[in-house]
Amino acid sequence: MRAIRINRFGGPEVLQVLDVAGPAELGAGEVLVRTVATSINPVDAKTREGAIGEGTPPLPMTLGWDLAGIVVDGGGTGRQVGERVLAMSHQLGTGRGTWADLVALPADALATAPAAISLTEAATLPLPGLSALQTLDWLAVSAGERLLITGAAGAVGGLALQLAVARNVRVDVLVSREEQLGFVREHGADFATTDRADLKDRHYDAVFDTFGALVTDAVADHGRYASIATQAGPVPDLSARGVRTTVNQVREDGKGLSELSRLVEEGVLTPRVDSAFAVREIRAAHEHFGRGGLNGKVTITF
Repeated sequence: MRAIRINRFGGPEVLQVLDVAGPAELGAGEVLVRTVATSINPVDAKTREGAIGEGTPPLPMTLGWDLAGIVVDGGGTGRQVGERVLAMSHQLGTGRGTWADLVALPADALATAPAAISLTEAATLPLPGLSALQTLDWLAVSAGERLLITGAAGAVGGLALQLAVARNVRVDVLVSREEQLGFVREHGADFATTDRADLKDRHYDAVFDTFGALVTDAVADHGRYASIATQAGPVPDLSARGVRTTVNQVREDGKGLSELSRLVEEGVLTPRVDSAFAVREIRAAHEHFGRGGLNGKVTITF
């Protein structure tokens, strides 16, 4: 089978499409999935570059966290051959990358893919969708509360905005470019700005920081502040103001993916595909991803 691997760190030139042996016999509770599509996340580029540091799986490694595909062996888990599924594999934690023709995954990391969209679109959901869902659940924002999302036009932030609006949360957003204002307003933002000076101090019940903006003055006393920007380090200690803080780490979560799939079917969530590349174009895909200015996820089709 084909797998996208690296045997050294560096730029897109280190990515190789190789013929490798398929997964060995399935372990207990595992399902074998034929990958139809995946997508590129910032963690993939950082791993390729060698920027993760301690905790990086040993080389050579197969990259990739997101997966949308077809079950080819249910392994006695109840999953049926031919089912359309999506999954997230915690590649840094397990060394199990999804950028391969066949991937063996724990059944509890899988969910049925939404029938309303293509598998290429579904491949944009797992990592950013779970990051958004799990962080919003930690923030415990409820109807009527005021939430600030930084980076609300990005992959995680855009889904978090849609999820929060569906929960009747009042959402203000900070984005990086003027051309992103239309997207966030169309998806329910009450107030949108590119200038952090426009944010009111101690105004928000909760802050969801997707890129390390560290706008800690914006959170109200006794509020909640969650960041997913691990590269920015920990959130400053705000306990003197009664503010709970976290740097949230995404985890494999089939139930969460099932919720995301349901919300797509109901029209609550709309995935965004910036572009689609074939496996053989993986280096070009990474070059495109690295240029930034994206309007959705960069996908890879198998």
